[in-house]
Amino acid sequence: MKRDEWIAVLDFGSQYAQLIARRVRELNVYSEIIRCNTPAAEIKKRAPKGIIMSGGPASVYAPGAPQCDREILNLGIPTLGLCYGMQIGCTCLGCKVTPAEAREYGRREIEIVEEEPLFKDLGKKLTVWMSHGDQVRDAHDDLITLASTPTCTHAAVRHKSVPFYGLQFHPEVTHTPRGMEVMRNFLYGVCGCKGTWKMSSFVEETVRRIRERVGDKKVVLGLSGGVDSSVVACLLQKAVGEQLECIFVDNGLLRRGEFQQVVRDFHDNYHAKLHAVDASKRFLDALEGVEDPEKKRKIIGALFIEVFKETAEKIKDARFLAQGTIYPDVIESSSPVGGPSATIKSHHNVGGLPEQLGFELIEPMRELFKDEVRRLGEELGMKHEQIWRHPIPGPGLAIRCLGAVTKEKLAILREADYILIEELRKSGWYDRVAQAFAVILPVKSVGVMGDERTYEHVIALRVIDTVDFMTADFSRLPHELLGGISSRIINEVRGVNRVVYDISTKPPSTICWE
Repeated sequence: MKRDEWIAVLDFGSQYAQLIARRVRELNVYSEIIRCNTPAAEIKKRAPKGIIMSGGPASVYAPGAPQCDREILNLGIPTLGLCYGMQIGCTCLGCKVTPAEAREYGRREIEIVEEEPLFKDLGKKLTVWMSHGDQVRDAHDDLITLASTPTCTHAAVRHKSVPFYGLQFHPEVTHTPRGMEVMRNFLYGVCGCKGTWKMSSFVEETVRRIRERVGDKKVVLGLSGGVDSSVVACLLQKAVGEQLECIFVDNGLLRRGEFQQVVRDFHDNYHAKLHAVDASKRFLDALEGVEDPEKKRKIIGALFIEVFKETAEKIKDARFLAQGTIYPDVIESSSPVGGPSATIKSHHNVGGLPEQLGFELIEPMRELFKDEVRRLGEELGMKHEQIWRHPIPGPGLAIRCLGAVTKEKLAILREADYILIEELRKSGWYDRVAQAFAVILPVKSVGVMGDERTYEHVIALRVIDTVDFMTADFSRLPHELLGGISSRIINEVRGVNRVVYDISTKPPSTICWE
């Protein structure tokens, strides 16, 4: 990427490290996440305009807590520490961090006592999002306090001689309403950035790098028809043209009409080389009786690789494997830079590829969020309905069919899901929400139909609002719309007598049920 202007984000194990990088890119400055223990000499060589130290789940004084090269603060590069990043930076500068007498979680109001460039034009009070149990205690005379709360004396600090700023709150999250202005002030007011990076820059540079790497060899892509794989297919087609060959595996876990739609979009409309493989029986046989969601994911992932490999081996000169992996996939599977981030669930297109597959991996969107992927699709000139189609995870309906997967339950789920989407489209709500889908629960309930007792399946509806899919809230659909959807599902889908609506948020829940 363009190296004339970039920001290094040091990852100390925060679930929000990539969110920080994304916020920086939204402000038209390129950013990369690097290991928190990257040597200062290496950072100096790459000459970033600024450094941001992320938060993290540890306490700086705990044994084994993530550390950084203390010489980073002597490079003369403006550095901003966020939460844990502030605490580790202050520790490196000789301050002491201890457990707070009063922990701060959620929205707080800080009082700005020194405007400085960081809080320029933000007034005297600011609502921020706190999430910490430790605080900087012994802030010596070299630290200037910029902001405080009644229970946190040093909510924001600046060092007198070292270009280090620390914020005990999180400006990167949407819960800090003016957080982007704080980030902008750091990037432009402190670091002196000009804002030269755009999505068009990403396309241009990524296409160049793919061409240089691929040469005259072929690239194979596992195409699902979802937003991520569709966008990466168009990106690769722009980069290598007919050297791209797509493999679409029908695993029997697709949404209604999905197979036909993928073939129509990519073979008929985009004229891509598409190998469509019907392996539905193999997948359903392998999943028979399996209830544990992680086992389902691993079975589907392993079998996908097996089927994919069988097809790819027939493609001459195929050397590279491309995937539509994006950052939420990566961060839920493992830390993208080897840090201590927790694993939430496995994704079959993240890691786990056996060495004997014989391909070199290309993941050009690995550090992009979903909304950035859609912006990329727009930059590539893709159709609106492709870019804004609601996503579905790699395991498909298997993880929306709770408990054991059966043909009967899948058939019920497909019809319920189709009705949900159809009604959202008709009402104008489809493009107003980020994702909507039906889930068939592993329980049955008693009902009454035609004066007779029924004992049938329960369908849960999940409709969410989110920007980056790292956090999400349930959509406040009109009750009349929900009632209409419920009525249609119960009346039109045989085997269902109850519909419920999921009103949980992420976190603590995940978006998918499994």
